[in-house]
Order: sequence, then structure tokens, then C-alpha cells
Amino acid sequence: MKIARILLTVSLALGLPGCTTVGLAVIGALGGAGVSAGVDHTINGIVYKTFPAPLNNVRFAVLRTFDRLDMPLTADERVESGWKMSASATDRTIDVELQKLTDMTTRMRVVANEGQIFFKDASTATAIVTQTAQVLDEDAKTPQRSRAQPAAVLAARGSAR
Repeated sequence: MKIARILLTVSLALGLPGCTTVGLAVIGALGGAGVSAGVDHTINGIVYKTFPAPLNNVRFAVLRTFDRLDMPLTADERVESGWKMSASATDRTIDVELQKLTDMTTRMRVVANEGQIFFKDASTATAIVTQTAQVLDEDAKTPQRSRAQPAAVLAARGSAR
């Protein structure tokens, strides 16, 4: 039954005129994700990932990612569910929402708006998620005493509160 649904979905996606990109995306999703394993994409370019890390760890990893990618931070605010952050890149605004699921689990949502609000840059959003995961992985391998202190990261970003 599940295989029949998949085959039906693929055949419909490939059969739609002008929707080759969607058809290829469906095939790619069914075939495995490779580099973006564990990263969820929506059809409209929004990228999600859940990290097995506390909210603040993910937040500081996002700040370091923006710094690594030379994307100036434009907003960083605490919200009821976690944090909302924004950065800018050439003709793009990057919006990141971090949601605390548990003390040790954080969900990240990234939207890279290209020009107008209707055009999304999923590859840039995926790169931000991938780089954030890499920063978290590096932090996990670094002894505690030599890690950059969160206040120093914020001060370097010019957003100490």
C-alpha cells in the first residue's frame, strides 16, 4: 500500500507540465538526502531541523554560523517559544526561529527570502542549518574550558543585552 502511494505520487509529480523541478525534488527525497540528511524541506523553501541540544547552545551556534557566513545579524529577540533571529545577505533576508521542545531538544526553522517575500532560497536556508549543525558538532568535541563564552560571542556580534 505504501509503495503504491509513492509510485502514484512520483508519477503524478512527473506528469505535471512545467513541474519538472517538483518531480525531481520528489525523486530526490525518495532516494535519500545525502548531505542534507535529517533536514526537512517544505515545498515552499522553508527548512527545518531538530537538534538534540539545548536552546541556548543552538542559538549561539546560529550566531556563530551567521558570523562564519558573513551575514550581519539584524534581529535577535526572545519569544515565548524560544528565539527569533534575522540576518541579511545580498538581496536576501534570513529568518531563523528556534523553538524549545525539551530541555535537550531544539527545533530550528529557517527561511531565506530572496528579494520579494514570495521567493525562497532553500539552498541558503539548508546551508545555514548544515553550518549550525557543524558548529554544534565542533562545540561537542571541544573541551569545555576552551570554548568561547556566550557573552563573548554576543559582544563580538554587537548584540550583548
